[in-house]
Amino acid sequence: MTRRNPEAGGFVASGPGVSGGGQPPDRGGVTGGVVPPGAKTFPPGETLSRLTRLMQRPELGALMGTIAIFFIFTAFAPANLWLSQTGLAAWTQQAAFYGIMSVPVGLLMVGGEFDLSAGVMTGAGAILMGLLIGHLGWNTWLAIGATLVFGALIGLLNGFVRVKTGLPSFIITLATFFVLRGLTIGGVLLVNHGSTQVSLSGPAGGLASAKDVFGSTFGRNGSLTSGYQTSVLWFIAVTVAATWLLSRTTFGNWIYAVGGDQNAARNVGVPVARTKVVLFVFTSMAASLVGIITFTQASSAVSEQGVGYEFYYIIAAVIGGCLLTGGYGSAVGAALGACIIGMAFQGVIYAGWDSSWDFTFLGVVLFIAVVVNTVVYQRAQRARR
Repeated sequence: MTRRNPEAGGFVASGPGVSGGGQPPDRGGVTGGVVPPGAKTFPPGETLSRLTRLMQRPELGALMGTIAIFFIFTAFAPANLWLSQTGLAAWTQQAAFYGIMSVPVGLLMVGGEFDLSAGVMTGAGAILMGLLIGHLGWNTWLAIGATLVFGALIGLLNGFVRVKTGLPSFIITLATFFVLRGLTIGGVLLVNHGSTQVSLSGPAGGLASAKDVFGSTFGRNGSLTSGYQTSVLWFIAVTVAATWLLSRTTFGNWIYAVGGDQNAARNVGVPVARTKVVLFVFTSMAASLVGIITFTQASSAVSEQGVGYEFYYIIAAVIGGCLLTGGYGSAVGAALGACIIGMAFQGVIYAGWDSSWDFTFLGVVLFIAVVVNTVVYQRAQRARR
């Protein structure tokens, strides 16, 4: 079986064919994959120090980065913008759209896989919803259900092909990216009278109530007349749900197990194929959710929507401590990574810097985050030997 040690972002493997298993978690345990030969076991009463426990947290680097980025723009951006409710609403809105996707993408990366179709899938979801409502006259809630089912089927297809063929998920989802990209351009042009923009020209059944749930605002006051976007609440909900799933459930143990060493995980009874497929389904359904949110906000969608954003999702997850090799990371870290991207893009504008340098700034942040996360991970590895 596998047990997760939440303080190290990994799992403890025990059972036939896995050496060193069965260590009680209150004695340190060994986490992060197959128990290495000669791994240190702690005698009764000896535990890891608080500093070591803190250093083992995958999201530590992202937390430090979030604090640093916030104070950088506090110093350079006007306080009446950056420290105001308007500034908070601006960068949290951006962070929410990155975060709703970066969290499930982060879980997928912990499981050792990638999804390069996540960005275009958000646009495909919005386009599908617009076509179902505007061209076929579907009720909005029925169209939302169909959009989520469509996302689940795309994820199911990606996961099924991955586990059945053994091809890298990078290649499989890249192919899905191009297929969806073609459908959202050629297919939309074919059925939408030569236009790549799908818009609602009149009222639609259920649209008002759907907008209340997915595309409205909250928290309006004298300082912020427009309020905060509902997408922020969805971002928080997705993060909380993913954190609970990863740290408190058997399925969370399986995610760490298949990402750390899927052969060892399979030897101790972890359903590797099922776990990977479910992770792909979660990712695609989250993309559909983003598409639903964007369409209910604007009542329109364009074919180019979401293209290229898959890299932002992966960057946010990496900044948040998710290793590219799998088996290590956290949902909270991925969410913090999304906050860093949101603050960076909005902060550059408020600071009056040339927005052409956005990507340079993001690249520097990514590099520093990778270095910090690597140091944290190596420190965690040494602490349990």
